[in-house]
Amino acid sequence: MTRSLHFISGLPRSGSTLLAAILRQNPRAHAAMSSPIGHIFQAIFGAMGAQNEFAIFLNEAQKRAILSSVFDAYYGAMEDPRELIFDTNRLWTTRLPILKELFPGAKIICCVRNPAWILDSVEQLIRRNALDNSRLFSGAEAATVYSRAEALQRRDRMIGFAWSALKEAYFGAEADRLLLIEYDLLVQHPKDAVNLIYDFIGEPRFEHDFRNVEYEADDFDAFMMTRGLHTVRREVSFRRRQTVLPPDLFAQFESLSFWSESHPTRANRITMLSTAQDPAKGS
Repeated sequence: MTRSLHFISGLPRSGSTLLAAILRQNPRAHAAMSSPIGHIFQAIFGAMGAQNEFAIFLNEAQKRAILSSVFDAYYGAMEDPRELIFDTNRLWTTRLPILKELFPGAKIICCVRNPAWILDSVEQLIRRNALDNSRLFSGAEAATVYSRAEALQRRDRMIGFAWSALKEAYFGAEADRLLLIEYDLLVQHPKDAVNLIYDFIGEPRFEHDFRNVEYEADDFDAFMMTRGLHTVRREVSFRRRQTVLPPDLFAQFESLSFWSESHPTRANRITMLSTAQDPAKGS
């Protein structure tokens, strides 16, 4: 089977699981929450580097074959193999030069959202699971909303890593392979947004049912002690609510929306006309 491979990446709590749940309605497509391939890929890539004294026996063609075989093995051995693959992982935006070498036609769909609402979404989950000690934090990190925010914003953590990786790709030489799609637009205009995604990757459009979109990963979320982390509501819809964040913290994170500014980039964007929102009136 000839497969068409693309990637879903971007920021957490920004619609990547929702997008995967929508795309998987297409009988030609496979999409899900983050797959294990990204970390396997990283480990193999590292093993072919300078820390392995035997790496000198690998030429460029062998490296390409080994790395691409990870995808062939994982998706080829599925019980119900599909021809259109969307592999999800936050780290793919750090590997654009390699992905360009391995899969010249691959594109990366990057889900983005006002970072203040990303933090707010995490806080909502933490408070909803008040009796659970989430694995997102360790020790004193979980003490207050400020310590939780500081931890998540670090460059090796949930928000900070994804934000740094996306920014690197957004201003990089391979940025034309990116399509950024804002969460608010995806939930308010899902049909238009998904049709533009199909157009971007060069695939025929599919008639999705946005009133019956479901996805859950209860075992993984239970392991993370953060139930609901990857649960998708049945109907794609926009809900207005008031933020649970203090105003100063909301403003601090809101300023991180670099893709809404007029910096030069080759990246493609599907965005709302304005991302500026009153913290008390956002989605």
